[in-house]
Amino acid sequence: MALALIFPGQGSQSVGMGRELAEAYPAARQVFEEVDEALGEKLSDLIWAGPEDRLTLTANAQPALMAVSLAALRAAEAEGFSVDKAAYVAGHSLGEYSALAAVGALSVAETAKLLRIRGEAMQKAVPAGKGAMAAVLGLDHDAVVALCEASAEGEVCQLANDNGGGQIVISGDKAAVERAIALAGERGAKRAIPLPVSAPFHCRLMQPAAERMAEALAGAEIRAPRVPVVANVVAAAITDPNEIRTRLVEQVTGQVRWRESMEYLAGQGVDTLFELGSGKVLSGLAKRIDKRLKAQPVGAPADIQAALSLLN
Repeated sequence: MALALIFPGQGSQSVGMGRELAEAYPAARQVFEEVDEALGEKLSDLIWAGPEDRLTLTANAQPALMAVSLAALRAAEAEGFSVDKAAYVAGHSLGEYSALAAVGALSVAETAKLLRIRGEAMQKAVPAGKGAMAAVLGLDHDAVVALCEASAEGEVCQLANDNGGGQIVISGDKAAVERAIALAGERGAKRAIPLPVSAPFHCRLMQPAAERMAEALAGAEIRAPRVPVVANVVAAAITDPNEIRTRLVEQVTGQVRWRESMEYLAGQGVDTLFELGSGKVLSGLAKRIDKRLKAQPVGAPADIQAALSLLN
């Protein structure tokens, strides 16, 4: 058996996530305390009690999801698990920061601060109402690229997330994304659905946020990870701290190549995935991307024993 740890991205948040872990494991609670201290506020109160609309704000959701993922890892470690049992780690968009913290490339406090900056910068990059994102179902990668090119008409319309399982997300100027939604059916898509997001992530419109993250990451201490990290923008494993820094900046405007990342893991012999954190979105995608991949969500105390039993 070969194991990889995967970490969810924005959209997996829910009020109350991680509370059971914090109540059951002191090591998990300590993660929330570290994040609270790093941010100078009780983000844990917002995570566990809401309100949901505040938790969903990008600047809150990103560090909150990281906190839950790292709490799940610490809880598993308290039961005898070691991150060194994994051959690789990977995270979806902000989850890449969680993955880096999990394998020691970033401290939890540094990761929380970077994600707060990232969330605020992504929110501010584009005026409200100017950008949009949509999920296109039932078209392959090349067909969606062609759809975006046909819909741009001088504006930005890009493939943002290739999630696999027939789900691809596009991003860009609102009018261009709306044209793509209207055209998708003619191009053979099953559906094209506008997404309730606050900004058009992972496209060229995020360039101001990329520049802000380049500044923030330049001052961050990034160490060599204990386990190779599969980076979103290259869908391959990296370990060099300087390359990690570069790829994190590129990720703000670049495509999340999640389908290819999972195919890369399967090609390297990985057959088991632990999805550490809130929800089970990535576990569901993994099974649709490659039937060789077995995925186990690890977001609550009961999940930990189920996951560890797979290692025996």
